[in-house]
Amino acid sequence: VQLVESGGGLVQAGGSLRLACVASGHTFFFSNMGWFRQAPGKEREFVADISWSGGSTFYADSVKGRFTISRDYGKRTVYLDMNSLKPEDAAVYFCAGKVPGAGAPNYQAATYSYWGQGTEVTVSS
Repeated sequence: VQLVESGGGLVQAGGSLRLACVASGHTFFFSNMGWFRQAPGKEREFVADISWSGGSTFYADSVKGRFTISRDYGKRTVYLDMNSLKPEDAAVYFCAGKVPGAGAPNYQAATYSYWGQGTEVTVSS
């Protein structure tokens, strides 16, 4: 299984970006897909996750109402639409895949087995 992110870049505060994560290989066994981010000098933090089959979502409080996670099951792609971006949203964003039985909660990075290489988001003030 391989996860490849794209869509990062430089955006002004208040702007928008759409990140995409394409999964290849045997992705049918994923239970959830998540987005995490890591800023320089900080720990990796949960952003959002979506169940692969049912599409239910969960967000970190810091992005709720501004970010939207979605997935295209047929294209094996998970998206993160980011609106009203703030300088504190700047980070490397990682896509992650979780297998069934990996445990809860979904916001814990340790419960995800597969990770992409990350895509960098820079927000200028």
